[in-house]
Amino acid sequence: MKKIFYGLVLFIPIIMSCDHETLTRDEVIAAIHAFDTGWKNKNAGTVDSVLSPSYIYFTQSGGIFDRKNIVHTAGSPDYQLDSMLRKQFDIKIEGNTAVVNTTWYGKGSYFATPFNETQRCSITVIKRAGKVEILAEHCTVVK
Repeated sequence: MKKIFYGLVLFIPIIMSCDHETLTRDEVIAAIHAFDTGWKNKNAGTVDSVLSPSYIYFTQSGGIFDRKNIVHTAGSPDYQLDSMLRKQFDIKIEGNTAVVNTTWYGKGSYFATPFNETQRCSITVIKRAGKVEILAEHCTVVK
């Protein structure tokens, strides 16, 4: 019985460490870069490929967009992006999860209403089964 107990004591941490994935700064930036490139090129497939199945976007007005809405908007003719730039990547990583503070600058139109905004964005990125995905995002206009 003692041998079984000590075997489990040694074996359980090994199993747990195999299941634990560590996210890197480069992986986080690459995921956000792919997301931005998809928006810039109106490639809904690229945007879709980097989002978690349970992705959620918290809008500036207090609403919620799910993954389906975001992917649709990224490829929609109703959303036109003339220019965009993302600066400042303050990244906090805890194991397989990162919270990113970044600033996004964009100019374009949405449903024919022009915008030229600077936004502070909080992006949550996760790594699961070897895949890095954006889980959640919230952006607020900087006035």
